[in-house]
Amino acid sequence: MRYNKRLKRRHIEEIFYGYAFMMPFLLSITIFLIGPIIYAFIISFKDFSFLNPEASKWVGLKNYIQIFHDATFKKALINTTIYSIFVVPIQLIIALLLSLVIDSDIKGKTFFRVAYYIPTVTSTVAISVIFLYLFKADGLINSILLKFGLHGPTWFNSVKFALPSIMIMAIWSSVGNYMIIFLAGLQDIPADLYEAADVDGANKFVKFFHITLPMLKPVIFFNLVMSLIGTFQVFDQAYVVSNGSGGPLDATMTIVLYIYNTGFKDFNMGYASAMAFVLFAIILFLTLVQRMLFREENY
Repeated sequence: MRYNKRLKRRHIEEIFYGYAFMMPFLLSITIFLIGPIIYAFIISFKDFSFLNPEASKWVGLKNYIQIFHDATFKKALINTTIYSIFVVPIQLIIALLLSLVIDSDIKGKTFFRVAYYIPTVTSTVAISVIFLYLFKADGLINSILLKFGLHGPTWFNSVKFALPSIMIMAIWSSVGNYMIIFLAGLQDIPADLYEAADVDGANKFVKFFHITLPMLKPVIFFNLVMSLIGTFQVFDQAYVVSNGSGGPLDATMTIVLYIYNTGFKDFNMGYASAMAFVLFAIILFLTLVQRMLFREENY
């Protein structure tokens, strides 16, 4: 009986100390993440401004209904969707090819890993400024094109070329991150599978499509989800190259940039919060669709 009481007391102490160690994390995540999310969801049903929060009033679903009639939001959604459709597959294909090259028996593996990964850890603002100089009217890119008799456009000031220029920037700056993840997945594939394939006389293409790709499905799913979320949340590049306007003629306006302008420039935080939750619903839906396509039984 006394032994059982001692065990029970020890169990209670372990629970207490466990929650005591977790308390700083629980408090921080409640104050800085869960709390703001709940508050933002509440004000998404209000006509709300931080300049005069006392004058806020409940408007119900008005903010959400307004989104479907907002031409700028539709343009931002189209731009962001086009951006994602091109950036996601291209950067993942390039990242996979680079990881295959680095995983092969070549000299200078460490150099190539660092060279491809450096843009990932570089500030997106700094990268955007560099690309502004590269793609300006008399910049390096147009100078190179001029040597071949081609007259390049004013890239970031062109309605036609502004968004593709940001796509190029995004692919170059983020491909290293997905390359490292693919590389980790490649190194986790058992060598016995390739040895057995060699015994059966399989060539490199057969091994790639029948061993490498099937074994990389969980990694591909992870990279695909993270890449899609990242592209739908694009903000820094569009803000820097357009000076926050999303121009020219909303050609670089993205959903997050429009949310930022609405909330912190127009001070319409209620409508901005509603758009943020619509964006959350879009990302959640796309993630669930990808989860269905990459079911565990298919791994």
